[in-house]
Amino acid sequence: MTPVRISIAAAIGSALLILIVLELIRGRRLKERYALLWLATGVVLLVLSVWRGGLNTIAAWLGVSGYPPAILFAAAIMFVIAVLLHYSTVLSRLTDDNVLLAQEVALLRARLDALEQAADREATARPAG
Repeated sequence: MTPVRISIAAAIGSALLILIVLELIRGRRLKERYALLWLATGVVLLVLSVWRGGLNTIAAWLGVSGYPPAILFAAAIMFVIAVLLHYSTVLSRLTDDNVLLAQEVALLRARLDALEQAADREATARPAG
């Protein structure tokens, strides 16, 4: 059976995670779409922490008989891996977008330089007066 102290500590930690994520969303330091995985992590961990019988049942299903709270840590690690994978895909897309943006800026700069040179040539070729 899961010790009560472990359940209480895990529940407090899960609730703190949820509150911190909500505060980051409220302060506009974290976008809602990126916060969904963190909120899901907090909710799942909170449910597993509070529902001790469910945690023990899931531990039995997975063959973890020695220390059922290990399932909490495994679930947390799986969610962190999912969040990291999500951020890796976002970062990869942003990297590709930055390359395209830099190429477009370079092309626009070259076009602007060519137009400025043409305007300078036209201004010097025009007789004064």
